[in-house]
Amino acid sequence: MTIEPQNSKSKSFDLEERTAIFGQNSIRFCKSIRPNEITRSLINQLIRSATSIGANYMEANGADSKNDFRAKISICKKESKETMHWLRMFAEAEPDKIEESRVLWREAKELSLIFGAINRK
Repeated sequence: MTIEPQNSKSKSFDLEERTAIFGQNSIRFCKSIRPNEITRSLINQLIRSATSIGANYMEANGADSKNDFRAKISICKKESKETMHWLRMFAEAEPDKIEESRVLWREAKELSLIFGAINRK
């Protein structure tokens, strides 16, 4: 299984789509991992944090106030950072998946930076 980086066209500022694609790529990545006593927990954690980014961004877009919006965007950033951590752990636990982990890690890093910039505005 290969995870393709998003092309520049899909990296437009449609963050709802971008975060959904990131969640889907993370699910595909996890499905390619053989569960064992180490990876089982990592799979669960990664799925939860990676898919939470998009869910929280959707909630932010439906926020009732500026404070609610900022709180949800802050959660998006935190979930992106957490996802980076789990991907680093995958690189250690599954050395043959290092390249796929890196592609996802870079996207999680970009999302984290985007959400940080949004929150500073």
